[in-house]
Amino acid sequence: MSACIFCRIVAGAIPAEIVYQDEVAMAFEDINAQAPVHILVIPQRHLVSVQDCKVEDQMLLGHLLVTCSKVARLKNLTESGYRIVTNTGVDGGQTVAHLHFHVLGGRHMAWPPG
Repeated sequence: MSACIFCRIVAGAIPAEIVYQDEVAMAFEDINAQAPVHILVIPQRHLVSVQDCKVEDQMLLGHLLVTCSKVARLKNLTESGYRIVTNTGVDGGQTVAHLHFHVLGGRHMAWPPG
């Protein structure tokens, strides 16, 4: 079994509140929510971060962004707006070494972030 917590969620070894899933992606509630709506969108295949993506991952990345949009619709965020974030590396704030996008909404997002 993989040590990656997100891979273990995909495998069903760790429970998660899944809000969307297809053959490529999974979306679930973040247990450390930073907004009223905070969903993580991940590829079911393990990739560490955007930095590790190759040219052949273009379709996967597009699929993940479309999945973020689907999640935003499911969570009724499209009218008020939402933020999509991915963190890369330690200085970028990445705490789980599995590519993931945060879909944040339900409140006004300040700028600049961080």
